[in-house]
Amino acid sequence: MRVNNIPPLDLTRQYRQIAEEVDAKVLNILRSGRYIGGQSVADFEIAFTAYIGTQECVGCNSGTDALYLALRALNIGEGDEVITSPFTFIATAETISEVRATPVFVDIDRSTFNLDSDRLEAAITPKTKAILPVHLFGRPADMTGLMAVAQKYNVSVIEDCAQATGAEWMGQKVGNIGNIGCFSFFPTKNLGAFGDGGAVTTNDPEIAAMVRMLKEHGQKQRYIHDAIGVNSRLDALQAAILTIKLRYLDEWNEKRSRLAQRYRELLQSCSQIALPSTPEQGKSVWNQFTIRILSGKRDEVRDRLQEKGISSMIYYPRPLHLQPVYQHLNYQAGQLPNSESVADEVLSLPMFPELSEEEQDRVVYGLKDCF
Repeated sequence: MRVNNIPPLDLTRQYRQIAEEVDAKVLNILRSGRYIGGQSVADFEIAFTAYIGTQECVGCNSGTDALYLALRALNIGEGDEVITSPFTFIATAETISEVRATPVFVDIDRSTFNLDSDRLEAAITPKTKAILPVHLFGRPADMTGLMAVAQKYNVSVIEDCAQATGAEWMGQKVGNIGNIGCFSFFPTKNLGAFGDGGAVTTNDPEIAAMVRMLKEHGQKQRYIHDAIGVNSRLDALQAAILTIKLRYLDEWNEKRSRLAQRYRELLQSCSQIALPSTPEQGKSVWNQFTIRILSGKRDEVRDRLQEKGISSMIYYPRPLHLQPVYQHLNYQAGQLPNSESVADEVLSLPMFPELSEEEQDRVVYGLKDCF
């Protein structure tokens, strides 16, 4: 009997659950001829504002654009420094560079994969304008420690919530703790569109107004441009799909949490791996279930799993401070040891709400067999 491969995620299963709703809504928009802006975008912004708990939400083209627009809205630019994590996708630091500011990398906590808040204060300088934490893999960063440092030195906080829609810290949704929250709706995210999409959340109406202006070519009124902006609109089709999916998000996140707990129970006796920690003061939404292979043979384990029909992913194999594009910042190998070591150890196992227990058992037994 042929055994199906287990993918890292399967978007088709989620689509089948909501296909009737999505198909009807998409056809209505196609028939309307209103593909940019309009009521579907407004409806999503209202719904997402209510979900995150902020006063404002501005839809945009992608999570990368959300970060860029947030930095621009805070008037961060040349000569400024922004503290962030070296263990994340490059978009986090890339947008800092795009506004001509300098990313300052601070090491992570090995158990959480997030910025180590105890190391932040030493990185503050007179040029520091913001701290940009990443809620990596769906786990909230230590926002208590981070906000204390930010308030002490009067710097802004931009939350990178790309992988953590619905995550909480001390009962508060991420994206509603710092000055600005930045979300990605790339299809692989917990709340994913059928293409690109993003959003900026804030409780500051002036920041929201600035983001709205910048994302529309810097215009407050048509053909009157007050700033050099960009074209970063959330498509009407994507907004409509996201509004439907938002109603299911808590259910899907709860399924992810149950799968994560089951992984932990089934793998807790495996001494060759380190399991991801669970936040005591927060709630992870498990965009990824990322383990660390302690044997030094992570790539070999990944290849052996693939031979068994089990796909896994490596996020991320090289930290940002050692990327070729950031050589000019003069970071040296060994300077941020936690980020460097976990980059050699991490392996993300299949994780999506529709993953069956049978498939999860195959992943676990296949992983154990690798040792």
